Amino acid sequence: MNNSFTTPKIIPVYTLNNYLKGLLDSDYNLQSVFVSGEISNLTDHYSNGHIYLSLKDSKAVIRAVMFSFNASRLRFRPQNGMKVIARGRVSVYEPSGQYQLYIEDMQPDGVGALTLQFNQLKEKLSKEGLFDTSRKKPIPQFPKKISIITSPTGAALQDIRNILIRRWPYAEVELIPVLVQGDGAAGQLTDAINTVSEQKDSDVVIIGRGGGSMEDLWAFNDEALARAIAACSVPVISAVGHEIDYTICDFVSDRRAPTPSAAAEIAVPDRAEQSQMLLQQRQYLSALADRFFTSHSTDLKAFSTKLEILDPAREYKDRLNTLEKLYIRLCAKGEAVIGEKERELSHIKGSLFALDPASILRRGYAVVSKEDVTVNSVTELKTGDEVKIRLNDGVVNATVKE
Repeated sequence: MNNSFTTPKIIPVYTLNNYLKGLLDSDYNLQSVFVSGEISNLTDHYSNGHIYLSLKDSKAVIRAVMFSFNASRLRFRPQNGMKVIARGRVSVYEPSGQYQLYIEDMQPDGVGALTLQFNQLKEKLSKEGLFDTSRKKPIPQFPKKISIITSPTGAALQDIRNILIRRWPYAEVELIPVLVQGDGAAGQLTDAINTVSEQKDSDVVIIGRGGGSMEDLWAFNDEALARAIAACSVPVISAVGHEIDYTICDFVSDRRAPTPSAAAEIAVPDRAEQSQMLLQQRQYLSALADRFFTSHSTDLKAFSTKLEILDPAREYKDRLNTLEKLYIRLCAKGEAVIGEKERELSHIKGSLFALDPASILRRGYAVVSKEDVTVNSVTELKTGDEVKIRLNDGVVNATVKE
């Protein structure tokens, strides 16, 4: 190729571009360069995974491409205006003759890739409303079954169990063992949440692990896991790391606990506190009952006094005694009246007896009648008159002689 420039010669465009490509590809300094700049003209081909962009600063711009194999390993999503440091090689794209940077790795300039990815996912899910307080489910006050999604060998599990047993030993505790970091951890965590949601036999679920670096906790920043927690039918308490650690799980869960131990305290009530509260309630109800009894005893006594005064039985007895007295008086009065009337009747009888003609006849008197007319004087008779003489024991006929 060098000989082609010793004498003037017409060459195809492709030959020129190929020659320049060879020069760049053979330069060791251009095989691994770190270029800082601001992303512009970003085109993300989701169909094939390739990313096309430009890197620019205040004085220049260079085209760049990141093929899907390298792009799939990015911890963040590139955006226009983002400042990055890209590592790659410089070469020429022969069909267009344009030299460009073939990016193999890219990191945010001034902030870590994991931090940027975390912030991007957090903003995305927040805009969708997955962090809204209105969609969070309340934690039941007295759970009967608690599911724990964590590593079976981690210290967090023992901490949670100890506190649950001490505070509320009445609840059933179920362990769903999973990986909490490394490859496959996010998938296992997601499957565990979906299983609890489908079975619907738990009252609350605790998902978490002990502390660690951001990389150690990264499985809890998985988008699929976040969506599974948001859709879970059972209230979820997130307990990842220490109090200063925050993950996407913390934001999307129904309750965030600063530590696994705190999650156990949130999940169940304290038996001692509940016993004390019940004792206080018992004392309060007892005092209330005493006040009620005392207050109403006074009223009861007042009513009893009134009932004694207005006692229907006593009133009936009094009225019955009155009636009996009236009956006795009535009987006595009646007897007196009857006696008086009997005496009057006897007197009348005597008077009537004295005036009775039959009685007079029995004393030897006789009644003379002529033509059924009583004769009261001899002057009413003459010789030869037929008369009847009524005696005590009968009547005789007689003729007047003289």
